[in-house]
Amino acid sequence: MGAVRRAEFVLTRGDDVWLFDEGGSRYLDATASLWCVNVGHGRREIADAVAAQMRELATYQTFGDIANPPALELTRRLAALAPVPGAKIFLVNGGGDAIDTAAKLAREYFVRTGESERTVLVSREHSYHGTQGFGTALAGMPGNRIAAPFVPDVSVVAHDDPAALEAEFERLGPGRVAAFFAEPVIGAGGVLPPPPGYLERVREICDRHGVLFVVDSVICGFGRLGDWFGIERFGVVPDMIVFAKGVTSGYLPLSGVVTHERVAAPFWDDPAAAPFRHGATYSGHPAACAAALANLDILEGDGLLKRAEDLEGELHAALRTLADHPLVTEVRGGTGVLGALELAPERLGADPTLPARVARAARERGALIRPMTSALGFSPPLTLREEHLDLLVDAVRGGLSAVL
Repeated sequence: MGAVRRAEFVLTRGDDVWLFDEGGSRYLDATASLWCVNVGHGRREIADAVAAQMRELATYQTFGDIANPPALELTRRLAALAPVPGAKIFLVNGGGDAIDTAAKLAREYFVRTGESERTVLVSREHSYHGTQGFGTALAGMPGNRIAAPFVPDVSVVAHDDPAALEAEFERLGPGRVAAFFAEPVIGAGGVLPPPPGYLERVREICDRHGVLFVVDSVICGFGRLGDWFGIERFGVVPDMIVFAKGVTSGYLPLSGVVTHERVAAPFWDDPAAAPFRHGATYSGHPAACAAALANLDILEGDGLLKRAEDLEGELHAALRTLADHPLVTEVRGGTGVLGALELAPERLGADPTLPARVARAARERGALIRPMTSALGFSPPLTLREEHLDLLVDAVRGGLSAVL
């Protein structure tokens, strides 16, 4: 806070993959803001849909029996797209809200099904699940566990070893674990694709131990991995899916949880069931839902899920051309429109600010990239083209060399 209060980088306008600062300089947005502007900046279709909805009904809460047309249309549409049977949708405002919702749903599900001792929530090293109460407690990034844990009964295991997950379930004891949280591709923790077969194995382990499998697709959904919810390509059916970011391409805050019909049943099937006393003032916000509906139309109409299938390889190939740089020790990517350059550990040991310094140098050369703990992250809009990749590589190589 103290370092930036007199040195703000002020952005004033966006157009497709480009951003412009207050001085008129142009930058390639190679991170889609925070992994979310999947359809690109400045889409009039979304702005017009939001304005039209605001003229009709800008906002109203959706507690009890209250609903609005955009919320009903959006949840029905998402349920139809979701890769789980009998999907039900719980809408909230952001990824952290949705993680808290899924965590509370998991614990309450077991209370309502007679296994109230199932309270433990398990996540992975390097994982990011937001910065609210449950998300901070579940964080697999040590630097994000500020003042944590806010909630008891959480555990973190290796990010790439199914055997470690099963051993942790066994250590905790039978009937103790409620849910396991996993990102299909770990995002903020370094862009770490799952080892082959990993997600399939953990699904089997969760089934064997009666544990709910919660997929955190906040970063991975709505085209980022080439499908709607970021899990379909692995052939795994989760118990819950957490989504946010790409559902509106970040144009308005919106998120939610998809639940399997089995998980929804104790809350949904009996009209006399006690209410799930959880929600937010802006859950089901009409204008936000209108933005999401327009965004889904663009993703479908412009063929951006198919574009993502091609772009993931193009981005990975472009980043691999930087593998020979002295500051780069590993190039990650190839699973979705996501990538990372891991920086040399000996250099990081001498200067932990290295990722931020390289990102700043790349920005001075016209590209916005994401500094992470030990790497540089990439997650451009799905509208990115080959000529943009050339500019990106040149800016990043120039930034690396300037810092070196």
